[in-house]
Amino acid sequence: MSFELIINSKATEVDIALLKDKKLIELHKEKHNNDFSVGDIYLGKVRKVVPSLNAAFVDVGYEKDAFLHYLDLGPQYLSMKKYFGDTVKGVQKSSNLSYNKREPEIDKNGKITDVISSNQLITVQVAKEPISTKGPRLSAEVTLAGRYIVLVPFSDKISISQKIKDTAEKERLKRLISSIKPKNFGVIIRTVAQNKKVADLDQDMSDLMSKWETMYKALKGAAPVKRVLGEMNRTSTVLRDILTEEFTSIQIDDEKLFEEIKTYVGTIAPKKVDIVKLYKGKVGIYEQLGIVKQIKASFGKKVMLKSGAYLIIEHTEAMHVIDVNSGNRKASIQNQEQNAFETNMEVAPEIARILRLRDMGGIVAIDFIDMHKRENNQKLFETMKAAMKGDRAKHNIIPPTRFGVMELTRQRVRPVTNIKTTESCPACKGSGEVESSILIIDEIENSLRFYMEEYKGTDLALNVHPFIEAYLKRGFKSIQRTWFLHYKKWITVTGVTDYNMLQFNFVNSKNEIIQL
Repeated sequence: MSFELIINSKATEVDIALLKDKKLIELHKEKHNNDFSVGDIYLGKVRKVVPSLNAAFVDVGYEKDAFLHYLDLGPQYLSMKKYFGDTVKGVQKSSNLSYNKREPEIDKNGKITDVISSNQLITVQVAKEPISTKGPRLSAEVTLAGRYIVLVPFSDKISISQKIKDTAEKERLKRLISSIKPKNFGVIIRTVAQNKKVADLDQDMSDLMSKWETMYKALKGAAPVKRVLGEMNRTSTVLRDILTEEFTSIQIDDEKLFEEIKTYVGTIAPKKVDIVKLYKGKVGIYEQLGIVKQIKASFGKKVMLKSGAYLIIEHTEAMHVIDVNSGNRKASIQNQEQNAFETNMEVAPEIARILRLRDMGGIVAIDFIDMHKRENNQKLFETMKAAMKGDRAKHNIIPPTRFGVMELTRQRVRPVTNIKTTESCPACKGSGEVESSILIIDEIENSLRFYMEEYKGTDLALNVHPFIEAYLKRGFKSIQRTWFLHYKKWITVTGVTDYNMLQFNFVNSKNEIIQL
């Protein structure tokens, strides 16, 4: 099993693709302006308290007020409130919590009006990014996440990931963290901390304490609304959370980002620095590695499987619905129950991959092909649980009903990744009036003639749709060969699957589009 991270830098965003054994399993899109990301910490102002919701709406600078529920205040809210309030006023002279007295915990069943009032300053952390028409969801229980541990202020508790099963390892980690953690800070030990040396854990702790100091300085004398501590960019966050010994390659197509990632990997996993590579190919990195094709195959309404079975995926405001169809899948035997079982078992891992890839959250209803045997439904349930095991988002799966519907809930902290895979009509461009497609070759040749006469180009290549590429190269006396005989220069023609049928571009040796 191998994992690869492919990073494609664009003008307005960075695309991050995670491949498992060459198959796309995660896709992240990070805007260069990445405010209101999960983990960002803001000094906000309470706009309105709503007792009927037991919640408050907070201004953190987003176009819509953010939502803060009483249950997201955290038991140590009063201690947090006093510390952050004193820091803003300049009363808190140090970021050190060793001498801070802990306030009483708030009542779990209390009312928000007892602890929060309108126009109050409040320090909050983004728990869920803005989705659709809703603003961010907030938490007042500020935590700082590192690679191996999570720092929890105003707590002395040490918690360990439930995925670490070894009792001896649990005791070792708990003993190590107890010896290095600062007073008045709790710690959550993450799964990746298993078998790590004390030096690694101590470095992670030092990094998080530096972050805490940075936030303290940003809060001193601050006025709302202000982001006092930003989460790392999505690329670094993904690396922090998933980089393991199984990673075999990290490829980046931007030199500046390559240097940043290499430095960061050198910090968190020095032995993995050599797997970070700079991609210098002339063809786009996603095109070269076949990621564009995988994206188009996985993000449409209809997702085909190699066997002939397919999924129909519908998104609504409240939930997602997935319908399983056997399609033209070849039956192994003439037994409806067995064929339904085999199809369902085949699509279950693919559904788990699609959920993770599209980051589909909330309620998901999966309509599997009906099976009558209880043991088959149980095996399908176990297979689905095993397929979802690698998903980092919290999820819960309910066994199939007697109608073959499996219900699943998955944590939603970001908007669902929605990529348009349909293409506008290449002939009419949506106008409803069709131009003759045969004219595309004339357009290409006119552009080529203009370039050769006006720019005297010596380094020229043509990017077109693969169908047009095949037409230009067809036969011994191809159009491409005719160009060579006429201009005495060989024009490289490359098929780009991301292009629509009549799209074309001339590019130079650096693969930069030439504006003709």
